[in-house]
Amino acid sequence: MEKMIPVAILAFAASAFAMEIPVQRVADVARVVDRVAEAATRDLPQDLLKRILTDDIESLRGKRGDGSYDYATYERLEASRTDQSFSVQVPKNDALGHYDIRGSFAYRVIIDVPSRRMLVTRNRRVYIDHVEIEFIPMTSSATQRQTVKVEAWMEPGETKNVDFPEVARQVTARVFAKADEKAGYSNIVLTLLKARVVDNADSPYADAVATARATIRAVDNSDIPSIRSMAARMRADLEAKGAVAAVQTVDVIAARPNIQPATPVHSTPGIDLYQDLQSVEDLLTGTEVEKREGLDRLHQLVRRLRPH
Repeated sequence: MEKMIPVAILAFAASAFAMEIPVQRVADVARVVDRVAEAATRDLPQDLLKRILTDDIESLRGKRGDGSYDYATYERLEASRTDQSFSVQVPKNDALGHYDIRGSFAYRVIIDVPSRRMLVTRNRRVYIDHVEIEFIPMTSSATQRQTVKVEAWMEPGETKNVDFPEVARQVTARVFAKADEKAGYSNIVLTLLKARVVDNADSPYADAVATARATIRAVDNSDIPSIRSMAARMRADLEAKGAVAAVQTVDVIAARPNIQPATPVHSTPGIDLYQDLQSVEDLLTGTEVEKREGLDRLHQLVRRLRPH
């Protein structure tokens, strides 16, 4: 009886892990996407399909409640940007004004002094004293602070980048500045760059995510043959992974004797690598959408083979 307790714990852990990534649900969704594309002519529900596929991508990446992922990371590549304009006033008693911008999953703030103010009037120079950064990093929950000294006048048309020490889960960038007393008030624009989500090289669902992203591009182009072929490919890939996970769970629950199986003939790393490359080659000789998917898969393959 005592030996059964660890086995039960392992079985529960395996089933809990399987529930984290709804593989079968996403495979079923791929089947629905294929059927909708088959039935659609000029009335392809693009917005709905894109929302569904985007949600599936988040699921396959293992998105957590705090916005981070099990199988993906945020990297210093621009995904989007948020900007905010401010009017910098002439200081009273030489006191600096401060101008704040807040965001999440950002890695850089850009200080921009536009050439024009209100479209037609020429802007004026601004003195940037320093930038205070208050952020929560991805690697911990403790708030950190950093001060970056600038201490320089910025002329209209100039920009300055201030990088954060790491990608910030939450961040407030506070710019301390003043306008020229002789010239008058000026305008600045603060822009936060949001980091891009990149799939981990060891993600078991990297290929499915790349296929789903390529399917979204095919939906944008109303390329029904590509939508159907990629949906079928994604469904087959996920159903195979779901079957493997089910077999592993049954093995744990059954607690089979420790018998060394014979080495499979077609499971060597060389064969797997050849099959991956062959799949990429097939995609690169297909339609434009399939070529883009092939490039995505090639990128994932290179990341997986990159030496640590």
